[in-house]
Amino acid sequence: MKTMKRSRLAIGIVLAVMVAALAGIACYAGDYYHATGEAAAALVSDGNVTVTMDSCCLTFAPEKAEAGFIFYPGGKVEYTAYAPLMRALAEEGILCVVPHMPLNLAVLDMDAAADVFRNYEVEKWYIGGHSLGGAMAASYAAKHPEEFEGLVLLASYSTKDLKETGLSVLSLYGSADGVLDLEKYEEYRTNLPEDAVETILDGGCHACFGSYGPQEGDGEHTLTWEEQTTLTAAYILDIIRAG
Repeated sequence: MKTMKRSRLAIGIVLAVMVAALAGIACYAGDYYHATGEAAAALVSDGNVTVTMDSCCLTFAPEKAEAGFIFYPGGKVEYTAYAPLMRALAEEGILCVVPHMPLNLAVLDMDAAADVFRNYEVEKWYIGGHSLGGAMAASYAAKHPEEFEGLVLLASYSTKDLKETGLSVLSLYGSADGVLDLEKYEEYRTNLPEDAVETILDGGCHACFGSYGPQEGDGEHTLTWEEQTTLTAAYILDIIRAG
């Protein structure tokens, strides 16, 4: 009898832990930054850009693509929040693909880019991301440098050594960014190639690389969201067209 009671107690404890864990996961998964109405407006196809969304990816396809760009979203940010930036690039002839990350965390699917190439006939590819997404994109690029022409880091850094990869690298962040860990940014800067392009957007912040509203801990920005999106698209286009 005592053995049976102990077994029931153990089973009860295990079930209680499982229920608590599932509740925690559900709570965590629901706590993320949602895309704004401006992002939703950028999801509409027109004569210049075809927008498609499926379980894998959000895609912005121009009539004729000169290059492809795979973009990893920031941590706990809805992937559609980057629609305005991706659309701005697509309108200039860049095929843009944003993978849908599990629980909105690129760290849970760092290899998402591997599923993209087989779907499009594009010769030149670039990869990049925002914040945590940028770090994961850099890690993937470090493992597969032969697949890309370059890497774009938005308010992010690479924990992997990229100096011998031959990749063109753009590192971009805002002067009012209150989320980016600048100590780690400086620590890992040596991982970038010597010819990496670093640009600081005067008055830019962390959240304005996407369209998901203010982010906790971010600084007071003087650049508008629209201005930061336009500038960011221009810098990305520069590095793609210089390649």
